[in-house]
Amino acid sequence: MSAPYAEVIGDPIKHSKSPLIHGFWLKALGLSGDYRRTHVKPDDLGAFIAERRDDANWRGCNVTIPHKLAVMEHVEDPGDVRGTIGAMNTVVLQPDGTLIGTNTDAAGFYAPLAELDLEGAPVVVVGAGGAARAVLFALARAKIGPVTILGRSPLKAMGLLATFGLKGDVVALDAPLPPAALLVNASSLGMTGQPPLDLDLSPLADDAIVYDLVYAPLRTGLLAAAESRGLDTVDGLDMLIGQAALAFELFFGKTPPEGRDEELRALLTA
Repeated sequence: MSAPYAEVIGDPIKHSKSPLIHGFWLKALGLSGDYRRTHVKPDDLGAFIAERRDDANWRGCNVTIPHKLAVMEHVEDPGDVRGTIGAMNTVVLQPDGTLIGTNTDAAGFYAPLAELDLEGAPVVVVGAGGAARAVLFALARAKIGPVTILGRSPLKAMGLLATFGLKGDVVALDAPLPPAALLVNASSLGMTGQPPLDLDLSPLADDAIVYDLVYAPLRTGLLAAAESRGLDTVDGLDMLIGQAALAFELFFGKTPPEGRDEELRALLTA
């Protein structure tokens, strides 16, 4: 019997560092298995899921842009991800053949912020897609203050505020930033091959944190601008590694090795 495997799917997908992360952990633990990247176009998502469902060696997949909402139509949802976060980033094949979807993005996103007191703090979030849903879900539970969403679709963004019970505002991408303690880029802007995210960060508080979920490149223009202002930053690898750790355990039944994060980051940034 061939070794078990999992994968990450998206369109585009070449930029994904998930195979490096899971491959590193598999090797470190001495586990037999593989983790791949697979290009899946939106029109092919249903056929892909149907094909993998019958593969005895397949353990599941991570889901990235643009499939985090569409994949919910093809899997079971025992944890009511649809009714809470409203986006899935992980699909797991159960022993009985059932495919279930979940979301590890929210916990992965929040891990670097867990020690901070953000209650009542004003926040700016760029984007209103699947990643933004996970971000807002996590921030709502941290009881953050008003949220300003910068996005292309005002109605969609207002719907997200309502969904997560958040007070705030929605403005255009080129609108001036309001004063905020935390700025999160939950869009693909600034990613390699995508338009840049050019924001004037001067309205942010001097102790504000700028968090960019983009990790290709790792030092985005947004983070470079934040560093030049002397602001604390969180890069996309923190969330990527955090959400991957939860998915790895679901796929392969083992927790990632402890004390190897710096080694892993060095591999990912080489």
